[in-house]
Amino acid sequence: MSWLKIVGLGPGADSMITPEVTAALDQATDVVGYVPYVERVAPRAGLTRHGSDNREEIRRAEAALEMACDGRRVVVVSSGDPGVFAMASAVFEALEAGRPEWRELDIQVLPGISAMLAASARAGAPLGHDFCCINLSDNLKPWALIEKRLRLAAQADFAMAFYNPRSKSRPVGFERTLEVLIDECEPERVIIFARAVSTPEESIRVVALGDATPEMADMRTLVIVGSKQTRLIERSGAPLVYTPRSVA
Repeated sequence: MSWLKIVGLGPGADSMITPEVTAALDQATDVVGYVPYVERVAPRAGLTRHGSDNREEIRRAEAALEMACDGRRVVVVSSGDPGVFAMASAVFEALEAGRPEWRELDIQVLPGISAMLAASARAGAPLGHDFCCINLSDNLKPWALIEKRLRLAAQADFAMAFYNPRSKSRPVGFERTLEVLIDECEPERVIIFARAVSTPEESIRVVALGDATPEMADMRTLVIVGSKQTRLIERSGAPLVYTPRSVA
């Protein structure tokens, strides 16, 4: 039987891929995704890997749906979780606008460990109370909307997790983000820079918001900003950061 499964490969380490996703990859005839993610799937007999550019999400989704419609077992891969700024939404956008027969396919979304949750776990529990998650890329939405959401989230005193903070093509976006946060938050607010979590290049850096600089983040960095309630526990090793379960 043919099917289409949209899966998350976790933040980087093979140990963070769920057994459910591993089983889907073992059964697949085709794997579709952004080239670096497809290359995380080991080649084997009977499996065809289809890698494409990062900005071809809809064409990638259409191709995957067409393969499944032709009777193949297709896995669409994302890093982290496929439903968090990843391929699940792209597949459903293509499905809604595409051929009627695509809607009859067996389609499943298999969750993965997101970069946000992996980074939070490495630092302690900074997302232990109410939080929000914002994609700082302005490729698919205007900067004005990003700034509005940043300000409202800060005013509501959410802890915040930021994806895609800074790239070579968007070098000033994170600088503007820090300016908004300094304008809305206390300079002693805790900010965590979690880079390449679960890989050999992993680094966790915890600083005060007032000491943060744009160069501390890149596209492999997940940034977490604490709320007013977030606390830092100093100890001989790396500090632990957590947000209490209750609000005073």
